[in-house]
Amino acid sequence: MWALLQGLTVDFLARNAHNPFDIHPLCEQYVPGYGATTADFHVIGDHPGVHGGLSTGVPFTEKEWSERFFDALVDGGLIESAALADGRIDSPETFFSYLHMCAPETAVPEQWSYDEMEPYFDAELRAITAHVLLPVGERATEYVFGEYSAIPVDEAADMDTAHASDRQGAGWLIVPIKDPAEWDDDDQEKLVAELQALLASDYQQISDLGRFLPDSDPYFVR
Repeated sequence: MWALLQGLTVDFLARNAHNPFDIHPLCEQYVPGYGATTADFHVIGDHPGVHGGLSTGVPFTEKEWSERFFDALVDGGLIESAALADGRIDSPETFFSYLHMCAPETAVPEQWSYDEMEPYFDAELRAITAHVLLPVGERATEYVFGEYSAIPVDEAADMDTAHASDRQGAGWLIVPIKDPAEWDDDDQEKLVAELQALLASDYQQISDLGRFLPDSDPYFVR
């Protein structure tokens, strides 16, 4: 993973960067990360087959529910605007990526395929170092719970309960999102309300490592 991180090239001034870390997995079609490289929020999907974006190169686009999904993020304050026809999302504080960025050869990628894609996703996640992780759907929520928290993974199976509820992870705040293809009106409203409340709160996950230093000066990291 660290070898991947060391090889990344980034335009840190870009607020709507397409593939800002210049990641190129060994597949013909893929959807790399998109958004702000210094994002506070990281929206995590499954793969292009279920969450779209192969033509635009932008996660969560090209689906029947895409407009509704991005409308909720705009209303919640997570992004400023979404021009889906052009494949552009104005996201100065948000980054979007997939667990499995390659187009799957089958409807559901095999576990070995997820394992091969994991270093690319993990490199993006640790390069972004967002304060809040927002996994979309059961698979992404299960993965985030298992890898970045002490939350029981089986809680991801009940997405009706997990949806738009904040959980404390291991260095991240986690807000699961039910798969947009399964939303009803209440799910959209609940997500908007949760995001608005989150933005109004002190959501930043910051640790003071100054206590480990010889002087008394604070040293804050996220």
